Parts: sequence; C-alpha cells; structure tokens
Amino acid sequence: MTALSNRINNLSESATIKMAKLGRELAAKGVDVISLSFGEPDFHTPEHIKEAAKQAMDKNFTYYTPVAGYPDLRKAVTVKLKTENNLDYDASQIVVSTGAKQAIANVVLCLVNPGEEVIIPTPYWVSYSEVVKLAEGVSVFIDAPVEQDFKITPAQLEAAITPKTKLFMFSSPCNPTGSVYSKSELEGLAKVFEKHPHVYIMSDEIYEHINFVDKHESIAQFDSIKDRVIIINGFSKAFAMTGWRIGYTASNKEIAAACDKIQGQITSGTCSITQKAGVAALEGGLESVLQMRGEFKKRRDIVYKLLKEIDGVKVNLPEGAFYFFPDVTSFFGKNYNGRTINDADELSIYLLEEAHVATVGGDSFGDKKSIRISYAAAEDTLIEAVRRIKEALGKLK
Repeated sequence: MTALSNRINNLSESATIKMAKLGRELAAKGVDVISLSFGEPDFHTPEHIKEAAKQAMDKNFTYYTPVAGYPDLRKAVTVKLKTENNLDYDASQIVVSTGAKQAIANVVLCLVNPGEEVIIPTPYWVSYSEVVKLAEGVSVFIDAPVEQDFKITPAQLEAAITPKTKLFMFSSPCNPTGSVYSKSELEGLAKVFEKHPHVYIMSDEIYEHINFVDKHESIAQFDSIKDRVIIINGFSKAFAMTGWRIGYTASNKEIAAACDKIQGQITSGTCSITQKAGVAALEGGLESVLQMRGEFKKRRDIVYKLLKEIDGVKVNLPEGAFYFFPDVTSFFGKNYNGRTINDADELSIYLLEEAHVATVGGDSFGDKKSIRISYAAAEDTLIEAVRRIKEALGKLK
C-alpha cells in the first residue's frame, strides 16, 4: 500500500463531484438520470466572450502571463468593483486565479497557521472546511438553521470569536442555501468585526449576479473593516464560464502579494486565453447575465411551488444562487423495499437509485438534515425531476 500523506488521507472527496460521478456512472449503464447535483449553469458562454477568446489566439496571446493576471484584466476587475459595487481597489490589489476555488485556497493558506480558528457558518460550501484542513487550521461552525433563513446573527458571531480566531468565511448569495444577506444584516456582522481587529473576513461573492433581491451587498462596503475583507469572485456563474476556470480576489495589498507568491509556486498565471475572454466578459455589459438571472428566477419559482407540494419536505424561498436546501428529516427512519433511510446522505443516494435524480446530501455542507437540489436545468427537466422525487419519497413508509 502506498504511504500517502496524512494531509491527503484526512481530506474528504468533494461531495458534489462524487454525486455527479455516481450519476454519470449510472447514466453510462443506460439509465435516464437527471443530474441536479452540480452547481453549473446550463447556459452556453455568451458569444462575445467566446469571440474574444478566438481573437486572443489569433493575436498569439499564448504565452505565460503575469502570475496575478494580465494588467488589463486586473484593471477591468477594479472598474467592475467601482461601477457595480462602489468599492475602490487598485489593480495591485487584484489577483486572478484558476477559478474562485483556487482563490479561496490561496487566501486560507496565506492567512491561517496551524491551530488557528476559522469561523464558518453552516450550511457552507463543501470546500471551505477542507481547505482549512489543508492549512492545519481548526474549523469552528455556527449553526444557521432554516428558521433563520440559513443566516447567522451578530450574537452568534460574537460568541464564536476567540483570541485564536483568524478568519471568517461565508458566501452571499450562499451555496448551498441560496440565502442572501441584506445590507443591514451585514452591517450587524461588521460591527462585531470592528471589535475584533485580529479577524479577517473572506466574502465569497461568486453568485453576486444570481440575486433576486434589490441588489448585491458586499461586506467590504463598510470602511471600518474593508482592509480585512477579502472578496472572492469569478466568472463561472454569472457568465456561464465554468469550464474556463477563472476567478479573482480583491484584498489589501499585503494579502494580494501573498496570494501572488503562493500561486507563483503552485500554478503560476491563469490561462492566457481565458483571461482575455474575462476582459470581454467584464467590459461587455450585463445583458446576457440579466437574461440568465431572469430564467433562474422563473425556475426557482416553479421548483419552489412543486417542492412545497411534497409532504414532509420543509423548504424556504431562496433569494439567490440556484439551489434549494430542503430539510428532509421527516423521512429519516422510513424505509422502502427493505432499505431504511437514516440521514440526508442516504436519502440522496436513495433518490439517485430509485428516482434517478442526482442531488447532494447535506452532511458535507455542514447540515445533516438537508439535501441540496440545483435548479440549473431546463424547466421541463426540473418538473420531471421533482415529479420523480415526489414519487420516490412517497414510497417511504
């Protein structure tokens, strides 16, 4: 047996990737599987972005890039942050990475020492706690149940902070719940952080534009803590560019330099063609983004209505992203055909095998009571998927 490191042995496999893999394996056997497990828009990348990539190749942008990204892309990010979010950043504060996932890893590895604590509200995106493991930090979880719309309170935050706390990680709009923090809610958290200057804040805003409330609010808008906020964002969700692998951070200059340094030893610069496509995405306006958002909202409303009709499923109305995170505890202890459901992960496997619908169990999101359902699929596909789910759940007695 190969003597692998403790680092990799202690790391969990991504649950979303695992369920997508199981779904593909079942589909390869000829089964009609509907996959609602991946967080991936089903739209194509807009044409003007693809055209910019083609032109980049024709103009021979095919060489190594600066580790932190091309200057024009970093500048375009600062313009976006100013015009869309009213946030002032210099290009030297922007680091472009191979997806927002790498940006998150860069930040955690640059800030967290072994034994330092990282506060993560639950439910959370699956990779947050795993990256903390890689940094040998200690994850401290704050439970935010559906009754709180999956959002923590300032009092909960205050109670979780200790002298060992180094970083706070959260997303808004949230993966996996779709919850969105309002300006007043963020202000309440910011006032807590004001009292604890040793704590940094990682604000994952990758779902910024898939937001069904008035407008996106960033916790970086509060000047008293802005220097300690690291914004994570990217192109995958808003511009349907998941396969292009491009994300970025906006932070203070010391953190940006640190992210540049660690990235220089791991991957160096992001794909040159992708970066030129990213410039076109940021400079090309939000027309295609708003069209996609409109479609997502229609799908959300359809799926919400259908899920509400299923006895035993407890669901809220998410204000962003493209996920539902229903509480399914009413099905625990029930069985069908000699099979007993003990937790959300087992229910997710049951739905895959019985309904042929791939979802993701909530355990890896920090919530054993729920499953994640992505509605990034066509309307007729979603209607059929929920029909299958309802039928399979109805068999459990």
